[in-house]
Amino acid sequence: MEKTKKLIIYGIGETAEIIADYFIHDSHYEVVAFTVDKEFRTSDSLNNLPIVDFEEVTKVYPPSEYEMFAAASFGKLNTLRQKMYEKGKKLGYKFASYISSNAFKWHNATIGENSFVFEENVIQFKVKIGNNVILWSGNHIGHQTEIEDHCFISSHVVISGFCKIGRNSFLGVNSSFNDEIQFGKYGVTGNGTVIVKDTEEGSIYVGSPAKKIKSSYEVFGVDPE
Repeated sequence: MEKTKKLIIYGIGETAEIIADYFIHDSHYEVVAFTVDKEFRTSDSLNNLPIVDFEEVTKVYPPSEYEMFAAASFGKLNTLRQKMYEKGKKLGYKFASYISSNAFKWHNATIGENSFVFEENVIQFKVKIGNNVILWSGNHIGHQTEIEDHCFISSHVVISGFCKIGRNSFLGVNSSFNDEIQFGKYGVTGNGTVIVKDTEEGSIYVGSPAKKIKSSYEVFGVDPE
């Protein structure tokens, strides 16, 4: 695949390595370097690419010539990745998104920036996916569903039509959602959870049918907005 754009990966953990590898082998982006906040840098390179202090990144890779991807997992309900994304935006970077060549996206579905869609995802008619969303492999996103910013959808999650997944949510493996569910922001589902009715924000749900068990704000150490 011809490389027509240049990309900096913000992050040096395993998620950053995985995301870089997908961009390298299945996109038009040339990954040229990693960047990380100076206090977290422990070496000068990763996978034969340089690591640059985030505080110096614009001097080496100016935003007029390079794009960025904030690559982190779902720590503190995605707020760590959210902060990385917002810091890069303040420096003027455009953020890339990735859709696997082995995923299905209908023509009128929309996906924001700094979002990453792994293989075998199905994204149907008029789905809206916000900024800074990760869809791990094998999910079904039903027609006219909306996934708000800063979410993490793990694997084999089934979201039926006309649902709304609130910002900063985490959906565990094999979760499923009935039609027209409004899932509150900062929500969490355990593996195999079945959501059959609307949920409260900042809550963790498990079971089938789902029951609220704890506050996600307390468990994940996130201050409610």
